[in-house]
Amino acid sequence: MPSASGATPGKLPFVVWVLAAGTFLMGTTEFVVAGLLPELAGDLGVSVSHAGLLITAFAIGMIVGAPTMAMATLRLPQRRTLILALSVFCLGHLVAALSTSFTIVLAARVVTALATGAFWSVGFVVATTAAGPHNATRATGVMIGGLTLANVVGVPIGSFAGQFTGWRGPFWALAVLAGLAAVFIGRFIPAQEQRAEVSLRAEVRALRQGRLWLALGAAMLIMGGVLATYTYVTPLLTDRAGIPAGAVPLVLIAFGVGALGGTATGGRLGDRRPMVTTITAAAATALVLLLMIPLSGNPVTATLLVFLMGLTGFTVNPVVTALAMRFAGDAPTLTSALTTSAFNTGIAAGSAIAGTALDSSLGLTGPPLVGTVIAALTLLPLVALALAVHGPSGKGRIVARSSASTRARHDEAAQVPSQR
Repeated sequence: MPSASGATPGKLPFVVWVLAAGTFLMGTTEFVVAGLLPELAGDLGVSVSHAGLLITAFAIGMIVGAPTMAMATLRLPQRRTLILALSVFCLGHLVAALSTSFTIVLAARVVTALATGAFWSVGFVVATTAAGPHNATRATGVMIGGLTLANVVGVPIGSFAGQFTGWRGPFWALAVLAGLAAVFIGRFIPAQEQRAEVSLRAEVRALRQGRLWLALGAAMLIMGGVLATYTYVTPLLTDRAGIPAGAVPLVLIAFGVGALGGTATGGRLGDRRPMVTTITAAAATALVLLLMIPLSGNPVTATLLVFLMGLTGFTVNPVVTALAMRFAGDAPTLTSALTTSAFNTGIAAGSAIAGTALDSSLGLTGPPLVGTVIAALTLLPLVALALAVHGPSGKGRIVARSSASTRARHDEAAQVPSQR
C-alpha cells in the first residue's frame, strides 16, 4: 500500500535512482584524479605532489560549498537548484578540459566542488522525502551507494580512459554526462516549491547537540585517514609495489569493491550496533594502513591492503552519516551539508599532509603513515560518542531519542508530496 509520500514500502521512487546517478558522477570526479595524477602532472608541468592539490582543492570547495550552497538555495525550488548545480558541474569540467594552466584547472575544480556540495545536500533531502518514512533509510543507502559505486566503476574507467585519451578525456566525458543528468533531473524531479516554514534559524538551532559534532568529527577523521593514502596510491603501486601502470585501474576497482562492501556492511550493522560497528571498523582501518607501510612492496599484499582499506574505512561512513541525521532531527538540509563538509575536511587535510610526507624523507610510505595516525584518531570521537549516548554497547538512548525526531521529520516530509 503506498505511503503518504507516494512510495510503496520496499520500493523506491525512480527519482531516488536518478539522484544516485548524480552522486555517481560527483564521486567519480572527486576521486578519478587520484588515478590520473602522473598524466596531469606531466601535462600541466607540475610535480605529482603538487598535482595532488587538485584533490585537496576539490575537498576544500566541498567543505565551503555544501553548507553555503545549502543555505543559499534553501528557499529555491529544489529542482531548479539541482539543475543549476549540474550545469555548473558541466561547465567546470569543460573549462578544465580546455585549459593548459594548472591554476585554471585548480580553480575549475573548486567551482565544480561548490556545485557538487549543493547537489548532494539538496539531493539527499529530495531523495528521503520522495521515498517516505518507510524507505528513507534505503534511499540514504542508495544515494551513498552511488558515491561508492563511483570507486568501483567510474574511477577505474576514468583511469583506463585517461591512459588512452589523456586526462582530458575523462573530464570531457563527465561534462557530457552531467549535461544529460541535468535533463533527466528536469524530467523526473517534481516541480515542487520549498516549504515556506523552512528557515536558516531553525536549521542552525538544531545543530546545538554535542553528539552531532562528535559524529561529524568521526566522519572527518576516518575519511582523512583513508584519502591520505588513496590520493597517492598510484605512485605507491607503481614505484613501490612494482605494479604496471596499466594494471593500476584494476587495483582501484579492488578499492571500489571494498568500499561498496564496507558501505553495505555499515548500513546493515549500523542500525543495530552503531558504536560497536564504527569503533571496530575505525580500529581495523588504522591497522590496515599501518600494515601497508611494510607490506606494500609486494603487488599481491599491496592490492589486498588497498581492498581492505576501502572495506574497513567505508564501513564507518553510512553509520556516522545516519547518526548525524538522527541527532539533528529537524535540520536535514544543513546537517547533510555539514556531513559532506566533514568528510571533505578530512580529505583536504589528509591529502595535504600526505603530500608533504610524500616529499619528505619518508617518501612513498609517508602517506600510509599519515593515514594510520589520522584513522587512529577517529577512535577518540567515536569512544566519546559511545560514552555520551549510554555506554560501550551503542544501543538504547541513541536509537530511542533519535527516532522521535526522525519520525517527526518523516511525518512532516510525508505530507509535502501530497500537497503538489
